[in-house]
Amino acid sequence: MANPHGMPHAGIMSHSPTIVPHDWPNRDKSRIIRASGVDFHVQEWGEGPTILLIHGTGASTHSFAALAPLLATEAHVIAIDLPGHAFSETDRSDLFTLPGMARAIASLMKQLGADPVLAVGHSAGAAILIRLALDHAINPAAIIALNGAILPLHPFSHPFVSLMAKFLAANPFVPWFFSKQADGATVDKLLKDTGSKVPEDSRACYRRLLQSRRHVAAALRMMAHWDLETLARDLPSLQTKLVLIAGEADRTIPPDSSDAVARVVPTAHVHRLPRLGHLAHEENPELIAGLILSLIPAADNHKATPS
Repeated sequence: MANPHGMPHAGIMSHSPTIVPHDWPNRDKSRIIRASGVDFHVQEWGEGPTILLIHGTGASTHSFAALAPLLATEAHVIAIDLPGHAFSETDRSDLFTLPGMARAIASLMKQLGADPVLAVGHSAGAAILIRLALDHAINPAAIIALNGAILPLHPFSHPFVSLMAKFLAANPFVPWFFSKQADGATVDKLLKDTGSKVPEDSRACYRRLLQSRRHVAAALRMMAHWDLETLARDLPSLQTKLVLIAGEADRTIPPDSSDAVARVVPTAHVHRLPRLGHLAHEENPELIAGLILSLIPAADNHKATPS
């Protein structure tokens, strides 16, 4: 189990979060840790069994700002920014593929000495966690997919969208142009299209992120290199319990896609959430926290040591 928050592990290069704005959510829980060519922005809370939180494309740790402290009442919680996103910096282009991100996060977990007993991934974050489990880099008692983007029917996996993303990601002018256009109305429209009613403090974080050229470039590069075909072929061999939480108002990932995953993963179970959208964990963190924490008793008897 990882050390309690605030007690760096021996051998970890850790320094204070000078690049993280003073008013960023839970900044007092932040530190920067170097692993696998990435200066990872990591936030940690609480003590107990470790829960790992992975956000989706274009988001950051702020997406778990309300959820993480609720989980920390019974657990040690780790949330990270994906490579290139928000305050995790990297110059390695190979880390924007699904296997590349999984390898980088596996390296970070080793640096932290963290063996998560529960792993929670939102949208594309769920695919990363499944890849980690399939590669035996983590061995949690359960993976919780929050509106998981797991199958190739995910819109970023459409060949035309992928081709366009590759074109846009290769053009350095595009992230600059998009970041200049990301005013309040534009970002509010993007969030509305998720089917979620996002709190204002979170909306403000998304506006700041999408005004960052580096953050936008990372999201585009991730979209351009995202390949779920291989993951889909490997899904039937997943041995880890998979809990698929699907918001029925999700306009980004069709709720029925969770049912499709459950049909090919023997360990999977679908839990539908009426009236909640793609960002359900931001809309109703209390409900999501209760669902996640209910899995801890089963996790208590699970040894989460990677193979």
